[in-house]
Amino acid sequence: MSLAFVFPGQGSQSVGMLGDLAQQYSVVKDTFMEAADALSVPLWDIVCNGPEEQLNQTQTTQPAMLAAGVAVWRVWQQRGGAKPELMAGHSLGEYTALVCADALGFVDAVKLVADRARFMQEAVPVGQGTMAAIIGLEDDAVQTLCKDNAQSQVLEPVNFNSPGQVVIAGNSEAVNRAVENARAAGAKRALLLPVSVPSHCALMQPAAEKMAQRLQDVAIQAPTIPVIHNSHVKSEAEADAIRSALVQQIKAPVRWAGTIQAMAAMGVDFVIEAGPGKVLSGLNRRIDKQLKTQPVFDTKTLEQGLEQLVTS
Repeated sequence: MSLAFVFPGQGSQSVGMLGDLAQQYSVVKDTFMEAADALSVPLWDIVCNGPEEQLNQTQTTQPAMLAAGVAVWRVWQQRGGAKPELMAGHSLGEYTALVCADALGFVDAVKLVADRARFMQEAVPVGQGTMAAIIGLEDDAVQTLCKDNAQSQVLEPVNFNSPGQVVIAGNSEAVNRAVENARAAGAKRALLLPVSVPSHCALMQPAAEKMAQRLQDVAIQAPTIPVIHNSHVKSEAEADAIRSALVQQIKAPVRWAGTIQAMAAMGVDFVIEAGPGKVLSGLNRRIDKQLKTQPVFDTKTLEQGLEQLVTS
């Protein structure tokens, strides 16, 4: 069985996440404490106890989700789990994949994503940009919906998550217009997302420029496991090419459906989602029904993942 690991991004966090796993494996708390020390933020305490509003602040969420994915990967390694052929991560999860593939140091990545979150929030004042999920429209129809409702503002498809599920982002007024008119365009549903940043659209250009500068200071190695990048659905081995991909992904769409399709085309038949929740596992099943997919976020799902690889 050919294995890939994928890592979720913002939106999968919850108060108490990985608590069950942390009771059995001290490396979970140790990973969060390592991140907390790097930022001088009580990250593990926030993850365990909340408040939810604090965990959901972008500058807390991004380091917390990075630490969560890395913690699950470290548990997997501690248990002698199989080495994957490929890795990828959804948006922020791309940084997690690069850490787990030994391309980025964990502490470097924790500081990077905290700055990434700050740059993204600074690029668009709160309330001026937002995102929405459009359900039940083909990709081309979502493109048309955005074009018809932009009215000289920014409005773009930004997450091609699975067939019939595309997230759009841009100026709040434009996103609201698209949501109001989505049903008339044939969508089954259109939902505003509870976010403070319109990620992956042209409004993120200032954040991308700051990130380009910031990444120059960070050591990047060739990954020991190929990582498929969100923006162009290819893996990179050169440090500057990886930096470029990380800059692009701030202002370019997340091509998740394309990523999973590329993995399947390369022979992957089993995908583990390492981190809280099972959002990516749900998307992966819709993208390719032939793929086995398994979320790992507690002791039960860990054992299920390990067992499926042993028995296959």
